[in-house]
Amino acid sequence: MKNSKRNMTYLDSVHFYGRIWGWAAAALIFAFPFVTALIFQAWPSMSGVLKGTLAVAPIFWTVGVIEVFTYVPMLGAGSSYLGFVTGNLSNLKVPCALACMEGAEVKPGTEEGEIISTISTAVSSIVTTGIIILGVCLIIPLTPVLQSEFLQPAFANILPALFGALGVVYISKNWKIAVVPAVLMLVLFIFVPALNAGTVGIMVPVGAIVAIAASRFMYKKGWLGEITPVPAVTGDDDPETVIEVTAEESSKEQNPAEISGEVKDDLKESGSDSLDSSDLNGAADSEKLDGNDGSADSEKLEDKDRKENKEN
Repeated sequence: MKNSKRNMTYLDSVHFYGRIWGWAAAALIFAFPFVTALIFQAWPSMSGVLKGTLAVAPIFWTVGVIEVFTYVPMLGAGSSYLGFVTGNLSNLKVPCALACMEGAEVKPGTEEGEIISTISTAVSSIVTTGIIILGVCLIIPLTPVLQSEFLQPAFANILPALFGALGVVYISKNWKIAVVPAVLMLVLFIFVPALNAGTVGIMVPVGAIVAIAASRFMYKKGWLGEITPVPAVTGDDDPETVIEVTAEESSKEQNPAEISGEVKDDLKESGSDSLDSSDLNGAADSEKLDGNDGSADSEKLEDKDRKENKEN
């Protein structure tokens, strides 16, 4: 058992301990009402439990399933275990994780993004717990201040303020992609009274699907600008190492004339006075050979060129 734990990767350990603490947290959450009813001998009727469950369970179950598919790719494994146990995903954990990854210039789904997201969610959970403790201790003296009419508009707009500040960063990168989902959500929430703060969890994936579909349509139409793919080759030493190749280098490899010119200049600098077409063609061919498969042939051609230069 100890050896298997030592051989676990980071993600394996995250899933191993995440499942343990997840099930432990679920057991504690479900145990609280049973222990409370047992201590105070106040058991609810089964019909009341079923009525209450059927009234709210479909909404919460639907939102819970949607949030898993929506937020897990953003947060990563470790951050998801922490976030779904501690709660406040849409208004605290997700904005915090995305803001930290943006500040660290890492992308979701990468190893760096996984670490940054986990740390940010953990810190957010600790800070939230500390604030809750302070709030419990100070709730009585601060009640008149928190219930004042002056602060009520601020408390009613916390969620829009968080997502608005976070959205500016992403919208500024390519505002065309944000137009369609933003207009759609504004129209729906203005003209459909049934949509309110409780339906945000359902509308987030709807907006994401609309944004993806609109982005693909605009990309096909060429409205997002021309995107030039950057070719990549595999490193010689490590088969998993990817070496990026710039567009200039790629075009240079595909142009024999430029290769011949560069080889000619190199041979002139080495002291060769006479160059014929066979020398240039041979040198150009050696430059175009693949580093892995044609290294031996390239060395032979170079030896041949040296011998011919010495004879000339």
